[in-house]
Amino acid sequence: MADENLQPVFQIQRVYLKDLSLEQPNSPEIFLEQEGPAIEVAVDVGAQPLAEGIFESTVTITVTAKINDKIAFLVEGKQAGIFEIRNVPDEQLDPLLGIGCPNVIYPYLRANIADAITRAGFPPVHLSEINFESVYQQRLEAFAQQQQENASGIVMADGSAARH
Repeated sequence: MADENLQPVFQIQRVYLKDLSLEQPNSPEIFLEQEGPAIEVAVDVGAQPLAEGIFESTVTITVTAKINDKIAFLVEGKQAGIFEIRNVPDEQLDPLLGIGCPNVIYPYLRANIADAITRAGFPPVHLSEINFESVYQQRLEAFAQQQQENASGIVMADGSAARH
């Protein structure tokens, strides 16, 4: 095959903010609260092919701040990047899309979320670093668990499945 002698290619084509939303359902009353907010952060990673050797990778972060069970703010941001990835072995492509690409685009998302929160009138929330390798491994384990659960059904003589 001619591709065997070609060098691997990994290039950032573009990094962009795909989506950003901010909700402050309890403003302005929430600004009168003396207590600091409790912060919850959720992370999601995705990737999809766009063309031959061109992929979009996304990182979505949802930050929810609550004070006494009232939502102070909810920010959801999705940062994306378009990457050219060629001549990379198949077994390395998924980890590259699930770990390498998110490591490139996450700092942009972090800055955009901190900026949105500050512009909303709240003290900035500085998101910590994320170990995308750990996130990737957790996703693999969850997928394997789901596959195992789907395979544990008993097939009846009539073709229907019984679950334990």
